[in-house]
Amino acid sequence: MIKIIVITLFALFPLTGKAQCGIENTAFKSGEELRYDLYFNWKFIWLKVGTAEMDTKLTKFEGKEAWKSYLITRGNPKLDKYFLMRDTLLSYCNTDLSPLYFRKGAREGDRYYIDEIWYSYPNNFCQLKKHRVDADGEQHWKTSTYKSCIYDMMSIFLRARNFDATKLKKGDVIPTAISDARSLSNSWLEYRGKENFKMNDSKEKFRCLVFSFYEREDNKSHELVRFYITDDQNHIPVRLDMFLSFGSAKAYLKSYKGVRSAITSRVN
Repeated sequence: MIKIIVITLFALFPLTGKAQCGIENTAFKSGEELRYDLYFNWKFIWLKVGTAEMDTKLTKFEGKEAWKSYLITRGNPKLDKYFLMRDTLLSYCNTDLSPLYFRKGAREGDRYYIDEIWYSYPNNFCQLKKHRVDADGEQHWKTSTYKSCIYDMMSIFLRARNFDATKLKKGDVIPTAISDARSLSNSWLEYRGKENFKMNDSKEKFRCLVFSFYEREDNKSHELVRFYITDDQNHIPVRLDMFLSFGSAKAYLKSYKGVRSAITSRVN
């Protein structure tokens, strides 16, 4: 579930050096806070099942200046049997947004597991040291090395918000490369054009860029999420339509503060 919420647009560039995994940040500043309401469709009724919050700030990682970002979901305990959310994601990135560290703690039913990734860039390669703790406590370690840049669920979010969407045409497809502690996904994005969107329980309306995220598994392609981001410098996700194996869900931006630039996508 949390994977679907945070995956967003991103272009994969060849890696010729560590700097190639970075990108100039023009979308957010330290102290930005985003809050979401989460809904699940149960027997044709949309129920509010929880909230999500994402905070980003400039701090230190291993003594060097870095971006710290976390995403926390909280569900309604009364609805846990239909839609359980108890996930926490944490990410540290260099100032150029190249990833340094990622951690995910996820509860699914009675199961709780942990994913961790440490990044390094030896000899112009991208190396991921992966650690997973299964629900039964068994630990798994693996190191993978790639010629291209690889990202996780959080670092991709930060990078994607700085993507230049003005060069895209409706129907364009963008490959992605996202890893967790188990595997690398075979996934891509399709640009669907622009739409106006009115925030849930608010009079605010935004001009948005619309994308669909697809993943290929078992020789089948699946649309996992359709999302709407503000068509301005901030590129804030304001709505996500999620197509889950057990139903449909939506996330709506409830509030925001500490944004970097003027929200020019607001429609009167």
